[in-house]
Amino acid sequence: MSVAAQNGAAAPAVDQQQVMGAVVASCLGWALDLFDLFVLLYVAPVVGRLFFPSEHAMLSLAAVYASFAVTLLMRPLGSALFGSYADRRGRKGAMIVAVVGVGLSTAAFGLLPTVAQVGLLAPILFLVLRLIQGVFVGGVVASTHTIGTESVAPKYRGAVSGLIGGGGAGLGALLASVTFLAMSALFPGDAFDVWGWRCMFFTGIISSVLGLFVFNSLEESPLWKKLAAEKAAKAAAQVKSAPVEIVRSPLKTLFSRDYRKILFVNLLLTIGGGSGYYLTSGYLPTFLKVVSHAPNGAAAAILMICSVAVVIASIAAGHLSTFIGRKGTFVWIGLLRLVALPALFLLLPTADSIMMVGVYAVLLSALGSAGYAPILIFLNERFPTSIRATGTGLSWNIGFAIGGMMPTAVSLVAKDASQLPMTLAIFVGAISVIFLVGAFVVPETLGKLEGGSARSPS
Repeated sequence: MSVAAQNGAAAPAVDQQQVMGAVVASCLGWALDLFDLFVLLYVAPVVGRLFFPSEHAMLSLAAVYASFAVTLLMRPLGSALFGSYADRRGRKGAMIVAVVGVGLSTAAFGLLPTVAQVGLLAPILFLVLRLIQGVFVGGVVASTHTIGTESVAPKYRGAVSGLIGGGGAGLGALLASVTFLAMSALFPGDAFDVWGWRCMFFTGIISSVLGLFVFNSLEESPLWKKLAAEKAAKAAAQVKSAPVEIVRSPLKTLFSRDYRKILFVNLLLTIGGGSGYYLTSGYLPTFLKVVSHAPNGAAAAILMICSVAVVIASIAAGHLSTFIGRKGTFVWIGLLRLVALPALFLLLPTADSIMMVGVYAVLLSALGSAGYAPILIFLNERFPTSIRATGTGLSWNIGFAIGGMMPTAVSLVAKDASQLPMTLAIFVGAISVIFLVGAFVVPETLGKLEGGSARSPS
């Protein structure tokens, strides 16, 4: 039976312009969100020197990645707050507040004083602002990762999952790469350490304005509107002899006996997928500088190509899950990652030209992102509409928060830059095993979006 046949009867009729608007908004929202996060990764060495100075360069770098992980650790809280709101009141409002909040908090980093100016207060202010940013980032996930896939036809859901999750990430990284290239040209050499990094953060204002402009005209997803209409009709017709159960606390429902095990099993995939992403696309900007010693211009060009490769690979992997199933896609990509990711990290420092560095980097980025491309739609299909934003947001953000700590761990384990390739190879091998375990344990969910979720993880 085709996916369309499984779901077509339950899906309400939707205007195609509304569908495209929802998909573009979801992808753009996630792209702007990750653009704001990637800005820090692109200026990590500079930020390390200015806010976390140390005689040991790897310790400064580890501190910057730790501040990145702090943001990720706050994402589950953001998902709980914004996801609950999105499930009860709608995806649109949650998306607008979250995206604007991320952009404004990012711009605020450009105003912070450095250690040389205010001493210990500088890293404290930096970390506090990262905590605030993390709450908004979690909110973006809860809204963007549901409205797009809820709006499209079943046959496109896998591709849209890749487009939003991986494609949005690639687009965000591409925007950050272009910004880094522009700022490196405007503030060459030592000038970048003075004003270039600040202007990188100031671009968060652009993402806030753009997000507000795009999302203000967005329609709610048809599945959420259908649920809202059903709730209103049942509430109006409710009588004492036939009480109607209405989910008032999506978060409480998510941690009930019915869904608690589902949430925990989901984490095997999101931890494996998130770790793979942050150890490849997330760590590459630093790797190219401290291991490959690529000039800023060459590094920016390589990272831009990597971003395009991430978009293509993510859409392809997501769409593949429509034909062979979500589970089958996870298994095959997991097996490929287990072999290829460690090998590529060991090959990268042996590259004898910038071109070969670029080839290895592109393969790493594409494969690292392809693994989590179908996770978004898989998570959506695991939960009913009434708790989908909360369930998807928490599953995604808890897993990616743990994954986001991996670069910090790598920087601490590696005593110097020469040890990074082997350390990264070991780490990506280990997280690929976790991803594979999740792939074998989770059930097939293809075609279950309207029907809600299976009640058990097996």
